[in-house]
Amino acid sequence: MIMSKSVSILTLQKYKHEGRKIVALTAYDYSTAKTLDQAGVDIILVGDSLAMVALGHKTTHAVTVDEMLHHTKAVTRGATRALVVADLPFMSYQVDVTQAIINAGRFIKEAQAHAVKLEGATPLNLEIIERLSGMGIPVMGHLGFTPQSIFGLGGTRVQGRNADEARKLIADAEKLQKAGVFSVVLEMVPSVVSKIISERLHVPTIGIGAGNNCDGQILVTDDLLGKYTDFQPRFVRRFADLATICQEAIEEYAQAVMASEFPNAQESFALDKEEETELMRTLVEAK
Repeated sequence: MIMSKSVSILTLQKYKHEGRKIVALTAYDYSTAKTLDQAGVDIILVGDSLAMVALGHKTTHAVTVDEMLHHTKAVTRGATRALVVADLPFMSYQVDVTQAIINAGRFIKEAQAHAVKLEGATPLNLEIIERLSGMGIPVMGHLGFTPQSIFGLGGTRVQGRNADEARKLIADAEKLQKAGVFSVVLEMVPSVVSKIISERLHVPTIGIGAGNNCDGQILVTDDLLGKYTDFQPRFVRRFADLATICQEAIEEYAQAVMASEFPNAQESFALDKEEETELMRTLVEAK
């Protein structure tokens, strides 16, 4: 499904009002971004999950601003329709507003992203959102389980499971909206809580492990395709099994190489017979 009209933050707002679900996925490279774009995905997130999925780290903490910029540049080259959002990695915005503005600006200017995303609703984050949105840099919020705070949260845990926690999530979502976010990701939040937040906010909510009451959904593309197999979160549905398909294809390739069946004549380049004869003659004469 190829859709020509580019997605903007106003498009997403329109989708929410119309009740049209927003489709979001992650990408870290040109070819994946191009495929998602042509499939009609609305939001492509260059997530800091690339630390784990693409770079092999155990958490998202290790990825750097330069690494995120490198991958974001590749994604923006491949996406012509989707709204490209770049994650601000751990410790790229937590120091002060100036640090956040400088780093967010690099993603917009150098990597050509359309927006940035940050986690949490701390007083500093709210100030950062106000400053960035005031400068024309759209910001996506992220509440619930926030991977950059995994140690502070005590591990990968569902958030908002009691009334007090749920009330705080609702309040934080409203604070993010007031500060100027154009959308809020809700991760690992009980369905009823995400429903309340989605109904209260006029900006779209994007769920991941937050039930189907959100205005849209996002998954890590490598999880969806069954390519990343280190673990499978409960909320992930695998729509393909690329790990098995790829392994089988590579094994078949290896067997063809070892059996001298690849490449065959059609996959190779021939030398004109007259040129071959001339080559052999000159080689014999040279001896």
